[in-house]
Amino acid sequence: MTLYIDPPTWPGHGRMWSHLVSDVSFEELHAFAAALGAPARGFDRDHYDIPSDWYGKAVAAGAVEVGSKELLRRLTEAGLRRPKGRTAQGRAGRGRTAEG
Repeated sequence: MTLYIDPPTWPGHGRMWSHLVSDVSFEELHAFAAALGAPARGFDRDHYDIPSDWYGKAVAAGAVEVGSKELLRRLTEAGLRRPKGRTAQGRAGRGRTAEG
């Protein structure tokens, strides 16, 4: 089980944000996010948006700190990347999820 988090360098809604991803499954990602207390609305296609004040909490819970490029590489190699503009049908058979 490995979850990855990038530095909180993404601005939005007056805050800075990190991305939290799994390289195993969306089920693992959802379970980890729920244990952190992250709301379901924080899930965006293939990652959770995590506010900067939760970064340390996520790392303490076991998320591995990586740069944004490394996070994207691991997500893509796992077959879990869901870029904007792709439909669920376009992803059929990709990744290791119960959803796709």
